Amino acid sequence: MAKKVKKRKEIKRKLLHKYRLVILNENTFEEKISFKLSRLNVFVTGSLFMIGLIGFTILLIAFTPLREYIPGYSSTRLKKQATELTYKSDSLVRVLNYTNKYLDNIRMVLKGDIVNNEINRDSLFDQFKIDPASIDLTPTKEDSLLRAEVALEDKYNLFESNTTKSNIVLFPPITGTVSMNFDAQKKHYAVDIVAPRDTPVKAVANGTVIFAEWTADTGYVIILEHKGGLLSVYKHNGSLDKFQGAIVRSGEVIASVGNTGELTTGPHLHFELWDNGNPVNPSDFIDFN
Repeated sequence: MAKKVKKRKEIKRKLLHKYRLVILNENTFEEKISFKLSRLNVFVTGSLFMIGLIGFTILLIAFTPLREYIPGYSSTRLKKQATELTYKSDSLVRVLNYTNKYLDNIRMVLKGDIVNNEINRDSLFDQFKIDPASIDLTPTKEDSLLRAEVALEDKYNLFESNTTKSNIVLFPPITGTVSMNFDAQKKHYAVDIVAPRDTPVKAVANGTVIFAEWTADTGYVIILEHKGGLLSVYKHNGSLDKFQGAIVRSGEVIASVGNTGELTTGPHLHFELWDNGNPVNPSDFIDFN
C-alpha cells in the first residue's frame, strides 16, 4: 500500500515539476523569452490545441466547398445540376404527354374517328347552364381573405390586362350549294359545299394553322386552331396558301377549292368544326348559302 502511495506521489511530482524554456540570442546569449512549463501544462495545452484544430477542420469541411476535394463527397455544382435536370425532365415528360394527347385529337380529326356520336349544338352549352338556387353563394372567411389579398395585389399591378372572353363569330369559308350535311350516325362530321374549282377558301375566324399537308384520302388539308379549343378543318383543297404555324385573320384566304384526294367526287369543300375534340354541326353556326 505504501508503495502505491509513493508511486502516485512520484507521478504527481513529475507532472507538476516546473521546467523553464528559454530562448536566447545565439551571438550574445541574451535571454529573449522564457516560459515556465510542466508536463501537465504541455499535455493540457496540446490536447486543447488538437481539439480546436479538429473542430476547425470539421467546420471547414461542413460549411465550405473544401469538402468537394475529399473522396466520397459529391460536388455542390453537380447536385444543383442534377436537381435542375430532374425538374426539366419532369417538365418535358408533362409537355410530351400533353403533346401526344393533342396529336391524338388532331389524328381523330383527320380520320374522323370519335366514340360519342350523340353530340349536338345544345349539348355544348349544357355545361354552362347552372341553377343558381343549387349553389351556396355565402362567402367564407377564406374566400374573403383571398379576395382582399388579390385586390391588394391588383391595386399595384401595372401589367393587368383585360381577359374577358367574347363569343367567336364564324364566317362562311365559301358560299355554295350544300351537297351533304352533317350526319353523326354515318360518321360524316362535316358539311360538303359544292363550288367552282379555284374558289378562294377563307378562314372562319382568327386562328393559327396547326396542319397544312397533303393526305392520300382527303388531298390538301389545312386545319386552324381558334381560341376556346375550337378547330376548323378544310379538306379536298386544290392548293394551300398558308403553311403550318402561320397566323390568319377572319376572312383571310387560306386555300382554294379543288378535287384532291381519293375520297372525292368533284370540286367541293369538306368543312368540319371540332370543339375540344368533339365534332359539331357547322350549319348550326354558319350559313353557307
